[in-house]
Amino acid sequence: MAARPRCLQCRERRPSLTTGPRDYDDVSVVMITRNEEGAIAKVVDDARSALPGCEVIVVDGSSDRTPEIAKEHGAQVFREPSGGPAPALLYALRASTRPIVVTVDADDTYPADIYPELVRRVREGDDVAGTNRLGRRPPKAMPLRNWVANVLFNVVASVHATRVLRDVHSGQRAYRREIIEHFDWDTTGRAFPVDLLLWPAVAGCRISEIDIPYRERIGETTLHRWIDGRETLRRLFRRVKPRIH
Repeated sequence: MAARPRCLQCRERRPSLTTGPRDYDDVSVVMITRNEEGAIAKVVDDARSALPGCEVIVVDGSSDRTPEIAKEHGAQVFREPSGGPAPALLYALRASTRPIVVTVDADDTYPADIYPELVRRVREGDDVAGTNRLGRRPPKAMPLRNWVANVLFNVVASVHATRVLRDVHSGQRAYRREIIEHFDWDTTGRAFPVDLLLWPAVAGCRISEIDIPYRERIGETTLHRWIDGRETLRRLFRRVKPRIH
């Protein structure tokens, strides 16, 4: 078992992240985008409405008007670094200095009304508060083969972590900033969200997951089923000991 992150070792000495009931100036909502001009306005507006005072950060690699629309709706926009979606997501996670970082996909598949509960859980001690799209049967927005594959991925991840993990591919989670900073993340290839849940789980971090409804996306899918599946298996089956700074 890997050493526990320093932020967990000092949990009892660390002050809780409490603020006013509608004050979210300790929260950053981050996302990566590729040609999401049909959804980005709604996703940004929904985040700012659900979490008044939060900042919204978009790391963009689009060829359409996605970055301009995001800026018009109040987001900070950064150009995507080279290397693909994993370096882009890590850049987004580290672009803010706020204590709580919330991720979401920019295609409107995730519900905005769950944001406050995710933030509450991190404020009250969770290191990662995630969402679970899968349920006991496939959501209408997810093909059966994708649902079955995700369930199997979660079984492997749970065995690896020796604890139940319900959705290693969820794009909507809240993280305590120390979790993002203390791990030396592997950003090679795709399926980076797998490690963002698996590594803290293996390291003994405090994690919870909430069931959510999963919606049809706005716009064309960017999923590469076989490539993403292969990368998921690579991340799940390696004998990983999370590297901690």
